[in-house]
Amino acid sequence: MSVFTRGTASRSRMRSVIGGLAIAGVSALVLAGCSGGGTGTTDPSESASAPAAEDLTLKVGTVLPQTGSLAFLGPPEEAGVQLAVNEVNEAAAGITVDVTFGDSGDADNKAFETTVPMLQSEGVSAMIGAASSGVTKLFLDSNVSEGIITFSPANTSPDFTTWDDNGLYWRTAPSDLLQGEVLGNLIAEDGHKNIAILYQNDAYGTGLYGVVKEVFEASGGTVVAEASYNDGDASFDAQVATISASNPDAIVLITFDQFATIAPLLVNAGQTAENFYLVDGNLKQWGADVAVSLEGAKGTTPGPVLADDFQQRLNDAWTAEGNTDLEDFSYAAESYDAVVLLALAALAAGSTEPADMAEFLQEVSGGSGDGETCESFADCAEIINGGGVADYDGYSGGVAFDENGDPTEATIGVFQFGADNMHTRIN
Repeated sequence: MSVFTRGTASRSRMRSVIGGLAIAGVSALVLAGCSGGGTGTTDPSESASAPAAEDLTLKVGTVLPQTGSLAFLGPPEEAGVQLAVNEVNEAAAGITVDVTFGDSGDADNKAFETTVPMLQSEGVSAMIGAASSGVTKLFLDSNVSEGIITFSPANTSPDFTTWDDNGLYWRTAPSDLLQGEVLGNLIAEDGHKNIAILYQNDAYGTGLYGVVKEVFEASGGTVVAEASYNDGDASFDAQVATISASNPDAIVLITFDQFATIAPLLVNAGQTAENFYLVDGNLKQWGADVAVSLEGAKGTTPGPVLADDFQQRLNDAWTAEGNTDLEDFSYAAESYDAVVLLALAALAAGSTEPADMAEFLQEVSGGSGDGETCESFADCAEIINGGGVADYDGYSGGVAFDENGDPTEATIGVFQFGADNMHTRIN
């Protein structure tokens, strides 16, 4: 199978498979860990004396879902990467990004088993992905062994905070310690007392399930039933029977695309969809793809409200490659910021060697507490090239990496479905 490497939007795009409750919509999270993740604080004086990069070429690859149970996240994530590559290259600030787009698939179809070795052989400095925490876990150690940065825009498993990664794992998505807290509190504040939780048995599902359960029970509620399934399962009758028998007043569904099969089964078993609570793995614009009404159902997903002009730029970058309009923007900002932060780290280091870049990722994100705030690659690059320290505040938020490579500033949005099975942000 083939891949396509692009540095600018002018090259033609061909799709291929290679492989709190939120307070005013904003929550801040400071995550702490004892080991793993990113690097420690870099001495600002070292940054100021670092040589300005000239004619650097940064090779990155994506391991994002073109296929599999999270394929709906692929377009916005790849659009974010493409737009950032375009804008970094248009800035002509001493660095060019070449990107190769590849498929992560999921833990069932394992497209990443083709993608990751191919990108490693191409000599990329960083891989952007995967979206699924479970998939990233299956190749992260290989990348660490190869000395390659893995930078996910969507991994939320708390496990990565303490992963033994030699400072080579980073993410712009917050840990599920935050999303789980927001969702658990949302359900309680909506007045529910007895809930059931159906979750996917992987790093993502078990992690989020654990936090939601803990937070909801701490609020005085009771989890009356819980059931799990494995990625790749096609039948969910047993899980639905377990959930329905408990007579819950709300159901939390921590799934991927399996939701399209599970939701009608639950409704046919007498459950009310308006009492469903979804998460980022299944919070998509379902429309006619779900055979029952989801009106009233709610869900959460990380990410701030995106400015209209940013959404338009994302869509323009995406459609310029021969694609249809974006229907969803989940994790687009996080993907965009991943590319910008990698490019800024390379510029600050004067190098595209992964270890060198990793030494500056916390600094350029503002995580070191030093630097001049800037909101675009061009402005940040000007600061770096002038001998200063840049603190990039992006479209996904302030980011501000801690020593584990986790963002310490994040937003969780609350969404609700209408009669057309399309959701809108309500907080």
